[in-house]
Amino acid sequence: MTTQADNDQNSNGRIKDGLDSARATASQATARASETLETNPLAMLAGGLAIGAIAGALIPRTDKERELLRPVGAKLGATAAAAIAAAKEAGRTELENRGLTKDSARDQVKTLLKDVGKAAGGAASAAVKSARQEATGAEAQGQGGQADSTGGNGDRVPPINPHQQVMTGDRETSFSPSV
Repeated sequence: MTTQADNDQNSNGRIKDGLDSARATASQATARASETLETNPLAMLAGGLAIGAIAGALIPRTDKERELLRPVGAKLGATAAAAIAAAKEAGRTELENRGLTKDSARDQVKTLLKDVGKAAGGAASAAVKSARQEATGAEAQGQGGQADSTGGNGDRVPPINPHQQVMTGDRETSFSPSV
């Protein structure tokens, strides 16, 4: 048989155990938070800002807050706009000092495109030259002579018509180089 005193003692023991457990959990959480703060303070700052922003958004503003904070908000907005303009101008000045203006960038792009065009033209010329050499070599070998640029008999071989139809695999294509 349990008496009222035993029940009270059991309840007190459970409450004491619960409190001890809560203290241990709180102590561990404090230690983890302290460790996180030391190893990654920016994450803690971001977390605090996020919690503050959420709390601020959920709590309604009072008329007094609006009245007091309106001039501060306007001043902060003007200061931020001035800071952005100053940073933009400083960046533009630094780019100009390094020779990176819109006009110089445009000129560099034009030069790059011109060089790409020259390279493509050079590649096309090389492809035509290679095709001519292959065709000349095949012609000379088909005639029983040596495959060289003279056709094996000392005379220059006439160039291939660059606009002729060429068989590539199982389809016919037109070849028109821009040399």
